[in-house]
Amino acid sequence: MGDIDNLEKRPFAWDLLGDIELGRGALGSEMPVVLYRLLQFTLMDVLSENFGLKKANSFFRDAGYIAGKEFAENAINTNLPLNEFMEHLKNTLASLKMGVLHMEHFDADSGEIILSVAEDLDCSGLPTTGEAVCVYDEGLLAGLLHVYTGKKYNVQEIDCWATGDSLCRFRGVVQD
Repeated sequence: MGDIDNLEKRPFAWDLLGDIELGRGALGSEMPVVLYRLLQFTLMDVLSENFGLKKANSFFRDAGYIAGKEFAENAINTNLPLNEFMEHLKNTLASLKMGVLHMEHFDADSGEIILSVAEDLDCSGLPTTGEAVCVYDEGLLAGLLHVYTGKKYNVQEIDCWATGDSLCRFRGVVQD
């Protein structure tokens, strides 16, 4: 991930998302997954072509971090004990149809966390390519965890639908 301190200074703010109910009174706030993936994968394609895959992944991870931070600050109750926070986050992500979150492991001493996401918006149902593709999710989870814990996290996808797994699994470790 890029320099988190520089990401904290970005001009993006939650209110720039606008009033979706006002603007989309007839169509509403939902759209098909295929359109989300069309945007995501074509943008990744253009960025990869112009900057290389490693840099494009870095852009997506950084964007995910900003989104996760803003999401945590504006749509999630971060004042709950860990298990209640995870349940709240799980319910919120499911209600938004982003995926089905499960906390598999948390080490209170080190802060290490293992999270899985079934039916992941980014990749569930993709053909097996051998490449983990959920770099945006890595950043999103890092941003969420940073806001919740006050610690900077490095999150890496360790299992992915696109690598042949049946869900996505992420390992988060506190950065030194």
